[in-house]
Order: sequence, then structure tokens, then C-alpha cells
Amino acid sequence: MRIPTIPLSRSLKQALMMSADALMLFMSLAFSFALLNGDAFEQGQRFYGYFTLAMALSIVFFARLGLYRIVLLYMGLQAGFLILQAVTIATALLAATYFFTSTAAAADFSVLLIFWMTSLMLIGGSRFFVKVLLQHLIQNFRPKEPIIIYGAGSSGMQLVVALQNGDQYLPVAFVDDGHRMIGSSVHGIRVYSPNSLYELIETYSVRQILLAIPSATHAERKEILNRLEHLPVHVKTVPDLFDMVSGKVGVDEIRDIDIEDLLGRDIVPPDPQLLGACITGQAVMVTGAGGSIGSELCRQIVTINPSRLIILDAFEYGLYAVEAELREKLKSIEGGENISIVALLGSVCNRALMENAIKTFKVETVYHVAAYKQVPMVEKNIVEGAQNNIFGTLTSAQASEDFGVKNFVLISTDKAVRPTNFMGATKRFAEQLLQAMAQQASRTRFSMVRFGNVLGSSGSVVPLFRRQISTGGPITVTHPEVTRYFMTVQEAAQLVIQAGSMAKGGDVFVLDMNEPIRIVDLAKKMVHLMGYDVKDENAYRGDIAIEYTGLRPGEKLYEELMIGESVTGTEHPKIMRAEEDFLAWEELQDLLNRLQLACREMNLTKIREILLEAVDGFEPKEEISDPLWDIESEEYATDLRSNDAGAAGAGSESAIVTRLFRE
Repeated sequence: MRIPTIPLSRSLKQALMMSADALMLFMSLAFSFALLNGDAFEQGQRFYGYFTLAMALSIVFFARLGLYRIVLLYMGLQAGFLILQAVTIATALLAATYFFTSTAAAADFSVLLIFWMTSLMLIGGSRFFVKVLLQHLIQNFRPKEPIIIYGAGSSGMQLVVALQNGDQYLPVAFVDDGHRMIGSSVHGIRVYSPNSLYELIETYSVRQILLAIPSATHAERKEILNRLEHLPVHVKTVPDLFDMVSGKVGVDEIRDIDIEDLLGRDIVPPDPQLLGACITGQAVMVTGAGGSIGSELCRQIVTINPSRLIILDAFEYGLYAVEAELREKLKSIEGGENISIVALLGSVCNRALMENAIKTFKVETVYHVAAYKQVPMVEKNIVEGAQNNIFGTLTSAQASEDFGVKNFVLISTDKAVRPTNFMGATKRFAEQLLQAMAQQASRTRFSMVRFGNVLGSSGSVVPLFRRQISTGGPITVTHPEVTRYFMTVQEAAQLVIQAGSMAKGGDVFVLDMNEPIRIVDLAKKMVHLMGYDVKDENAYRGDIAIEYTGLRPGEKLYEELMIGESVTGTEHPKIMRAEEDFLAWEELQDLLNRLQLACREMNLTKIREILLEAVDGFEPKEEISDPLWDIESEEYATDLRSNDAGAAGAGSESAIVTRLFRE
């Protein structure tokens, strides 16, 4: 139901308010004289001439102060101060009127105090009365959804004011952990203990709880969410304190619970010296810059003032998007006009491109992020996975070494530890390449940083679960016992930069990921906190079902971060250094030559054998499932062998290159 309104222009509304204020000033004067047993009409004509002039000037001053720009519905404490200031000015002008009239000697100046108080009540009180009336009308004509605010601190106070002036939510109660607040009233709303939540939800038919605790640590937020998880409500939150202070969002911006809150992981403040050691004043290159991790690295790098940032990616749109975002970001960074952004489209397997880029732009630090990382996709495209993840890393590292790059940091993964899939095996092979190169008295400091799943990255389960819940389910989980390590992309990028600064050469850095989380537990928490129930096994009760789809090709139940037990700390509490065995460079060279030949032949069996030989602990769980491999046409293969017989007999390599299927 809509509130009946009369359409009036802004200027007409202001004119009506000015007229009303002038009338109330004259009423205040008449009341002041009457209270002193006098008669306002007994004053001389000259007095009223001066008083009219004084009141006209008062209205002008009211307008200059901004009194008529205030929207009454949203009028707050600041408006009260403006009214106080305006009435004081009007009283001062009345006092001046006495001094310019013949009645000044006989005047009773106590009339000024009465005039000031009366004007304040009329002008200020009328405005606050209209505000309350409008709020009452809105509340009755526009029914709002009742909500409970968790947190009666400063953020909760700001939130309740914003919501009371809005037309969507009606705050009915505060809940706070602080015992001193319980029983008190904030903006007319009572504060209750968390123990009263069940009763409050039932009494007011509440379907949503808003968390207004932006300054709480992630551990504290996790504890609160654990208490709220089984309540029949949808839990939402206001932005964190940093975002509000920075002006990115307002306190009244409400959103779903961030997954970081469920993890309870508190971020260690970065060390400025470690952040800037490999970046400030230097030319920095990020390969795979269009991806989720690469783009976040770029965002953080530009804030550390490099001289130049070279971003490289084979994905055209991803490269375009991150370049546009970075150029916009530079406008808000002090000294951003001095930072050069260079976007290069191409593959890390292109040796000429990598060499020319590093040489031309005098690159000093390379963050090598470019890789194929989707386990099922690499399982079905083994040759490309090996080419990009192994030979792309080799090409980038050798080009860096040849042209004087000081620091080369490989972004690795927990799937490289005792891998059960080709993606993990290729990443562990790439790690060994850098470890071996570091042993060759290289001028470049090679290092690698290994961590688990990154929240918000492409392919993350969190946005998938949220979409599935919003559409009524079901939520798809591969296995009830599957667990994963999680970290935010912002923290991962910070730790990567800091780890690279601590490298001595050949370092395998492992990030502290806290305890792993069962994916099904994560799914259930998200269901509960979005105000739904998980369906039971028989689907008789509940809202959202969970379906188990089975492990994907190459997928493990549990991920690990270290191969051995030898691990030492670093100067950063979240970064560890692992001591792991690796193959010598001579052995790796032989394996690389054989692997290159196998890739040219598309001989997947041979690729698998080489990776088994090169990567300690590699135990593939699945049969080879590459689509090209699955199409086994012996007739076609025979034709190919016949066509290439002449070249093969001559010892030409072209026969090897053109062979598409295994013999």
C-alpha cells in the first residue's frame, strides 16, 4: 500500500517552510510578551518595522545555514545543531531590534530568553514532529520485514538509524554479548542477551539476523556464527570496518555471510619491508595475470609502487579486464601516474616472447602464475597440461635466468604433494625444475610458494554452493569425506609476495592454511546461515538436499602441503620453508627430452611413465581419459604410420611430430 502524496516541487516546499518559520518567529514574539504580562501589539510601529527586517534576515541566515536543504524524514542530530544555531541568530537579531527602537530603555530583555526557547520548540519541534509522523505513516503503509541486529555498538547504532529511515527492514531488537548493554535501549530499541534469540525470533516472526560487528576478528565471528547456525533465520552481515573507513561501502550495505567468517581465519598484518623488497621501484612481471590469483597479485603490486608492471596472459578478455581495472586503480594511488602498465598477450611457452619482454622492460621480479589448474580438465588434456605447466615454467625460468631477473617466484599448489592426478604431477615437476636450476649457481633466486584452495578463485565451490542454494538445490558434493584447505585470495597474494622476498634460492615455501575443512560441513553451514534446513536422507524434511556425485578424475579425498617432515619457520608466522628432495639437473634434462618427444608424439602412456619416474609419490588413480586418446582407430593410426614411413626411414623427426596416436 502506497502513502498518498501531493506532488510539490523542491522550491515550493522550501518556500512553504520559510513561510512557516517566519510565522512561528512572530508567534514566539507574541507568546514572549504575553508571558511577561505584556502585549506585543502595544509596541511601536518602528519596533515592528525593525523586527520584520530582523526576521527576514533570520530566514536568509536559515537558508544560508542549509536548514531548508534538510530532508525531514532523514533529519538527525546534525539538523538539531543547525536549528539551535539558526534560532540563536534570530534571537540576536531581535536583541538588535531593541537597540534601534525608542522602546529600548524600557524594554524587558528577559523576553529574549523566552523568545529563544519558544522559537526553538516551535521551529525544531515542528520538524521532529513531521519526521516522526512520516516514519509512522511509512511503517503503516509500507510494512517492513522485522529483523534483529546482532551488535549494539557504534556500527549497530548507525545501522538501526539507516534502517529506520528506509522502507525495507524494521529493527525490533538488539542482541549483544556485552553484559553492560543488556537491558538498555538504543534508539528506542531494547538490547537483549543472545540467550533470548529463540524467544525473540518467535515473538516478532523474524526471518533475518543482521551482524553489525565489523571490528570483530574472524575467530570471534566464527564463534557467533556457530551459535546462530541452527536458528531458523537467514544471517547477513554489514561490511568490515576497513571497507567502511575506506569509503568502499556504507554501514547500511547488507550482504550474505562471507566464507571467511565461516573459516574463522585471522589475517596476520603484512610486513611492509617484505612486501616492498622485490617490488618497490622495480619492473615486475606477472604471468597468468588474467586469472583470479594473478589479477589479485597485480592489484596488490601496484599499491607497492613498482616502476613498471608487465602483465601477461594468453586469455585475451582476462588480460583486457585486469589491465582496465589496474589503470583505473592507479588514479586513486599516490604516485600512480608514475607506474607503467604493459599488457602482453601470449603464452609462457613462447620463448621469443618471454625473452623479448624480460629484456625490453628490464624485468627484475617474475611472479609465475600461468598454469592449467583444473584437475579434471588437465586429466582430459594431458599434453597441453604438460606443455603449459612444465615447459611453460622451464621457458619462463630460463628466459629470466638468461636476462638477469633477480627473483623468480612460482605459484604452486598442495596438489603437487604425492599427486594422484596429472595436474599435480606437472606442478611438482615444475617445482623440481626450479630447485635444480637454483643449484646451478644461478644469478636468479628461484623459489616456489605452495598453498591450498583460494576462496573466490575460478572454479571455487563457494559461489557454486550459493547459486545452488538460491535456486532451491540440490547442493552437489563429490564425496562426504572430502576435505580441503582454504585461504582468501587477498591473503594468498600477500603471503606470496612476502615469501618471495625471503627466498635464498630453491626455497619451497608452504603457507599455513590452518585446519582443513570438510566440504559437506561447509555446504551445511551455508544452507543453515541462509535460513534453510538440510533435507534428511529420506527427503521428508528440510529445504535443500545434498547430493554426492563421486570423486572426479584425479581427485583426492585429502590434500597435503608437504612431502616430508622437514620444515622450518621463517620470520613470518604464516610462512614455512620445507626441505624436500629433488632430482639433479642432469636427470631432469634427460626426462625433459623424453617428455618433449612424448608430447610431440601424443604418446600419453609414455608421458605417464615419465611423470611416474620424475615425481616421487605420483600415484594416478584413473586410467588415461584424454578424448584424443579415447578415439582409438587402428586403421587411422596404420594410415598415419604408412604415410610417415618414408620420413621415418630417413631418420626425420617429422614422422614423430605428425603421429597423433600411440603405436
